[in-house]
Amino acid sequence: MDYELRLATNITTQLETELSLETEVSVATSLKSYLNDVFTDRAHDVNLSFYDVVGDSTRLHHEQHIMDANQTSYTLNIPVHRYMHLGLANLEENSGILSLENDGTCHGSRLQQLQADTLSPHRQGVFSARLSMDVKEGIDQEFKVNLFMANCSAVLLLDTLGSHVKDIRVFASGFATAFDVADSLFRFQYPQIFRADKVEVKEPGSPLCFTTVNFPSRMPETTKAEEDEPALWEMRIYATLPGGSVTESILSVSEPLLAAHLEILKAKVDPSGALETDDKTVGVSVTLDWTPGMEHEVIL
Repeated sequence: MDYELRLATNITTQLETELSLETEVSVATSLKSYLNDVFTDRAHDVNLSFYDVVGDSTRLHHEQHIMDANQTSYTLNIPVHRYMHLGLANLEENSGILSLENDGTCHGSRLQQLQADTLSPHRQGVFSARLSMDVKEGIDQEFKVNLFMANCSAVLLLDTLGSHVKDIRVFASGFATAFDVADSLFRFQYPQIFRADKVEVKEPGSPLCFTTVNFPSRMPETTKAEEDEPALWEMRIYATLPGGSVTESILSVSEPLLAAHLEILKAKVDPSGALETDDKTVGVSVTLDWTPGMEHEVIL
């Protein structure tokens, strides 16, 4: 079996077109370095399962390998049979965030995101494959398997010059919580919030850069453009002012975030900590002097 990782992404175009200003060049360099293991053309570990195609589609054969390449071949000695093959790559680095569940059956196999109040970004690009195989008796056969990316990244650039804010925290929501491997289907089971990482940029005067890596957002319900498109995903920004008060800004995005894609949002932070953006696909709502909800210790 010949495995090849296929990285069909927009990251190069996004970095070249969205980060073309002189003050953004160093941001592009730092961001590309941060996302190097996400938008990658190499798979580290692979998980290979071969299922029956009748009955309850139970797993008949299972292998795990360290691939460390964008293309490799494996020789398999398995009984003559018709199989549905499912492959996954780069689960090890994401083990604290994603878990492979119910993989004893083909249509039960699912990548499930950890349930938590706030999640850290995925650490590496996740890839999946599926292939129907009819292994025949008495002949050598070759099967080609393509692995395609299942997660994506959202990036926020903030121009803070003149704002004098003391601290900024960024969170994102509206993304899938699970991925059905056999059907390549994303599930949205409950709300989840991702904590965006701050990407360190060495050049003084550059915009602040925050990013998260996650499953895709929902797709629009219709393909027809409407004036008031509903938000498909959000970024929530909390800016702490010199006096200690916090301003909450919510960026509501009506364009979907797709698998294997990088989406870059830009905004300006004003002296009140509120965000402003020229992006017509992004709505902004602001709460000045925002107060977090009550927190208390629960005795179990």
